[in-house]
Amino acid sequence: MTNPQHHRNDSTNRNTSCPLPTTIWLPNPDDAKDAPDPGDVLPSWAIDKIRTEFTRRPGQHSSPLMKIHVRDTEPGMDTRTHCVTYPAAPDGGGDGTTSRAPVLLAELHPDTLPAAGDELHAAQNDMPGGMENGWPGFFHRAHRLLPSDGLLLLATRQRRDAGRLTDPLGSLIATARTAGFRYLQHIVIVHGHPAGDWITPTPPKGAPPGLIHSDLVVLSAITSA
Repeated sequence: MTNPQHHRNDSTNRNTSCPLPTTIWLPNPDDAKDAPDPGDVLPSWAIDKIRTEFTRRPGQHSSPLMKIHVRDTEPGMDTRTHCVTYPAAPDGGGDGTTSRAPVLLAELHPDTLPAAGDELHAAQNDMPGGMENGWPGFFHRAHRLLPSDGLLLLATRQRRDAGRLTDPLGSLIATARTAGFRYLQHIVIVHGHPAGDWITPTPPKGAPPGLIHSDLVVLSAITSA
């Protein structure tokens, strides 16, 4: 796993020296499956925990969770993006049909992520904002889907470039901020099974050697509404 302090320094808000929180999630010992399905970023236990932690707020209706798989950033990417919606949990009151706006979880395939040193500036063309290609356009479109303070969660992991594990989070977060998101939290999701005082690694299929965690970045939409 990467050094959490590295992420803490990168996630510091531009206007304050107070670091943002970094949290580590581990599967429960009785979780039967602790590795993601082929092609996914997160295992099922992490999806369940996301639903518990981010779709339910005290005194408010629950939100559905909309999970999308981003596998490329070429023009027309939205038509190739697979989407699964997890319904809102019953709130224990009313008829259970009313829910808040969905929480959007984007699983980012490692091959789509920027390489080390890549700059994700907005394209210089006649289609600004949501009409742009690549990651700038994705973040602008995601922002338009969400209400004020709506949540976008990015699930990703490091990639190996020229034999070295590289971290794409800095470029992604900078691009999300440009589109109107606030960076709230970084969660390290360990790919391993706890056994006593040890953790037995269960890396995702096809992951680079030595990688035993994925990253979950929590962003909040800033709007004028």
